[in-house]
Amino acid sequence: MVTYPDAHILDVVGPLEVLTGAGLFLPDVRQPYEVHVVSQKAGPVRTTSGLTIEARQSFATAMRDRHPIDTLIVAGGHGTDQALKDKALLGYVAHAASKADRIVSICTGAMILAEVGLLDGRRATTHWWWCPILAQRFPAVTVEPDAIYVRDGNVWTSAGVTTGMDLALSLVEMDWGHDIALQVARYNVMYMMRPGGQSQFSAHLVAQQADDPAINAALSYLLKHLTEPLTVSALAARVFMSERSFARKFKDETGVTPAHFVEMARVQAARVALEQSTAPIDQIARQTGFASAERMRRAFQRHVGVCASEYRERFRAVTSGPMAQTDDRS
Repeated sequence: MVTYPDAHILDVVGPLEVLTGAGLFLPDVRQPYEVHVVSQKAGPVRTTSGLTIEARQSFATAMRDRHPIDTLIVAGGHGTDQALKDKALLGYVAHAASKADRIVSICTGAMILAEVGLLDGRRATTHWWWCPILAQRFPAVTVEPDAIYVRDGNVWTSAGVTTGMDLALSLVEMDWGHDIALQVARYNVMYMMRPGGQSQFSAHLVAQQADDPAINAALSYLLKHLTEPLTVSALAARVFMSERSFARKFKDETGVTPAHFVEMARVQAARVALEQSTAPIDQIARQTGFASAERMRRAFQRHVGVCASEYRERFRAVTSGPMAQTDDRS
């Protein structure tokens, strides 16, 4: 794990907690991952929160280490701009990447991978705020601004902060299997194992960013009435706006069209129902505003990358095992 001054502490400890947590469910495995935190100097490294992380090795010492590297992880954070000017850090990342089986960035750590050419010709993501910057500075990178993490060959990149834990869960699944990854997710009280293609944005988070009172009212209404016909004309009439003005203002406030937002909100509600209930898929489709299971299937393919039945099979909460409790939301 590569860190530096003013890295985000969750970018470092979040993925490492997920990876090392696999050991709780592997009684026959002494240590599922041996963790080495490296930085400019060995010792305490200050993070953006003011807390410090202890780096086990300096870049210079780690460069001389002949041990193989299974997974190289580069953290992100507010200190990324300065890290991009650190020749020792960039040199170590390039050196370690040449030895590593997997190369991973968390959040703005993608900028560091791009700086040393590791993302050239690849698909990648980073924190949504930085996606346009990544695309502008590094045109050889195909930026996917909406994904929570992206895998392209042996290079993995994640979106902002907590999505590093989603990526780490995917690594655990690759290394130790789906059941172990699910138990790690439950232990960390993570809502679910999210597929990498899932959007960085939830409907409720998007709704909270709207400043216009009329658009806020429309968003609040539609999130509570997903089974109703939520056409532009119906929503515009509810907030006393013309259809044209409503559609334009809605996109200005949320970044998406009303139709896209409604579908996104319905998919989000359907996901929760698929994870938490045994109701038939066609029933869930009706309860979340889709006219049919087929329409819900197509919407899932667009937003999540898998059909509803496959989503349920992969991400439905487990109810057995050492961590199974009365709360099975995760």
